[in-house]
Amino acid sequence: QVQLVESGGGLVQPGGSLRLTCATSGRTFSNGVMGWFRQAPGKEREIVAAIRMGEGNAAYADAVKGRFTISKNNAKNTVYLQMNSLKPEDTAVYYCAAGIKRPILSNMFSHNVYEYWGQGTQVTVSS
Repeated sequence: QVQLVESGGGLVQPGGSLRLTCATSGRTFSNGVMGWFRQAPGKEREIVAAIRMGEGNAAYADAVKGRFTISKNNAKNTVYLQMNSLKPEDTAVYYCAAGIKRPILSNMFSHNVYEYWGQGTQVTVSS
């Protein structure tokens, strides 16, 4: 059974940092793609960042460029999201997702390439 488990969420003040971790089990995604999505109350789920697990090419949503960094550890089947300079508008439930196949770079943000999803972790940015 494939599982994706997110951790590291919490309450942080504006300008602060958090590091999310997504640990996978049940299969390897070393030749595929992993991504972080988020969903704020009343809004649709949106991509935050994605990384191809082979060569490590990463992509970011415009809203987080320069503040968030996605990284991977293939040996541990784990992906991380370092979030710096957090803003109240970053408040959301953050989901990890994984896809078996490596998409072309322009498809990394497509929901269709992700077959597996985690349960999410809450990130709240507030003073």
